Amino acid sequence: MRRAVVSERWPDLPNIDETLFTRPELGQFQFPWSRSGQPPRFLVLYGSVRQRSYSRLLAQEARRLFQAMGGETRIFNPVGLPLPDSVPDSDAKVQELRDLVQWADGMVWVSPERHGAMTGIMKAQIDWIPLSLGAVRPTQGKTLAVMEVSGGSQSFNAVNQMRLLGRWMRMLTIPNQSSVPKAFLEFDEAGRMKPSSYYDRVVDVIEELMKFTLLTRGVRDYLVDRYSERKESAEELSKRVNQRSI
Repeated sequence: MRRAVVSERWPDLPNIDETLFTRPELGQFQFPWSRSGQPPRFLVLYGSVRQRSYSRLLAQEARRLFQAMGGETRIFNPVGLPLPDSVPDSDAKVQELRDLVQWADGMVWVSPERHGAMTGIMKAQIDWIPLSLGAVRPTQGKTLAVMEVSGGSQSFNAVNQMRLLGRWMRMLTIPNQSSVPKAFLEFDEAGRMKPSSYYDRVVDVIEELMKFTLLTRGVRDYLVDRYSERKESAEELSKRVNQRSI
């Protein structure tokens, strides 16, 4: 028996709706940001409310580096943020956080490691960020860098957890990350991070996040455009258009 000739343009994919299937092409990347003078915008979250919070101090170092690299930065203060789901979404502190998430092109999450994990304060901030706001997914396609501080030897538990959360929230998490052990030794009395290989790594992380953000922010919607979502949208539209008059 002779086999059917399969078109090179369209292989044997019987489960695919060809009208919704697209082939990624380099020509779709027009790099529109190269004509824009708007600096990339970053939101930094930190996971401790202690008076001398090393995660906050590290967040402030990140802001200084962003400023030197031409970025605009906001740091969210988690003091006063209620526990997730304990108050309505209209709470002023919750709205402040959500507005900043929508404003930002990228984010930095900085958490202490406590009991081998990120802190509850850090997780509460992330939990208040919804996967969708109406038709808008506030984190989808935005860039993310993760960093942690610890009181003991170097660990990567917190950054690994935050990396997993970033993936779940459809963020473009950069490969690099920072973990600062014995943080009480790495900052001076003025709260500035001392020169060290750990500081150099922080510079690396911010530099890499800046590059990834510049590269992707103008084509974010295209990068995260998905076949399954196009299919779902088409099916919903068909139901609305074809429904009988009530």
